[in-house]
Amino acid sequence: MPKVKIKRLYLIPILSKALDVIELLEENQAPVSLEDVFQKTRISKTSVYRILKTLVHRGYVAQAQNGLYRLVSRPRRLRFGLSVQSAELPFSVAVAASVTAAAAAAGVELLVLDNRYDSAVAIRNAEEFVAKRVDLVLGFQAEEAAAPRVAHIFKQADIPLVAVDVPHPNATYFGVDNFECGLEAGSLLAQHAQRRWKGTVNWVLGVGMAEAGSFVQGRILGAFDGIRERSREIPADRFVRLEGSGMRLPSQLAVTEFLSKSGTGGNILVAAANDTSALGVLDAARQAGRESDFAIVGQDCIPEALEEMRSGKSALIGSISHEVETYGPRLIQLGISLLRGYTVPPYNYVRHRAVTAETLGAEAES
Repeated sequence: MPKVKIKRLYLIPILSKALDVIELLEENQAPVSLEDVFQKTRISKTSVYRILKTLVHRGYVAQAQNGLYRLVSRPRRLRFGLSVQSAELPFSVAVAASVTAAAAAAGVELLVLDNRYDSAVAIRNAEEFVAKRVDLVLGFQAEEAAAPRVAHIFKQADIPLVAVDVPHPNATYFGVDNFECGLEAGSLLAQHAQRRWKGTVNWVLGVGMAEAGSFVQGRILGAFDGIRERSREIPADRFVRLEGSGMRLPSQLAVTEFLSKSGTGGNILVAAANDTSALGVLDAARQAGRESDFAIVGQDCIPEALEEMRSGKSALIGSISHEVETYGPRLIQLGISLLRGYTVPPYNYVRHRAVTAETLGAEAES
């Protein structure tokens, strides 16, 4: 009697268990916990833990900050949302370009939406990111008043948020240390006053952007402190805050109005919240025929500000570079780390450095 052939199944037990876990995650629309996976698959908890961690490491599964797991659809790549502050602001455009290039290099799909410097638009964009089911959002949303609502939308959808330059509740922060950047700007202004005006300063103006909140306004606070540290003889009532909204025309109008009320003559130091505001201040000084009375320092080192400094004749004497070219690579890596369940610092600061006509000249020579 011939022997009955027994069909062998060439199975790999641990791979079979991993596929059970993937299929379970695929069936669930909502994120699940390690305990849920263990209870529903009856695979040992140790094996479930190792399988999940391996899948997270390889990018098949995302782990939220609350510890829950969800399947990242395959073969679709990781998909990030990027909301830009405004396509009309040069620094915002530069951030978007840096992130777009870094996402392409990392194989991350990127959905870019423009907040248009409008809180209502920012909230609609947050809702669109949720509807498009992005895995993570890099939010460059400058209006502090909208931050809680925007953050709540992502929290409800269990989508991690990295807040760029303006902190949001329950989000990981990425950007500059605003107070330190302000101190650097104040130092440049005080040095200029000592070198060119023998320390005689009639007014110190801080042209801020209140919409971004106290965190970004720290640039003005830091600048005032930086000037006081080196020019203690300037009376307290000569430090004046003006509102420029981070935009060119509002900053120009604010300074023009100040000049009309403060009278003629006198040396004026100006710390601007960004270079777009700084250029508006410069427009006002030129319109009044008083550019020689001004020394202005901005933030961001946008191309037009750099051209003004290179001329060697402009009242815009410096800017604090936020090293925008580093934003993209660091933001994409930070997002990937969050999705893989790695621990990241709550505040991730970028480098900054002072840029003047002298440093630009030295760079050109080297």
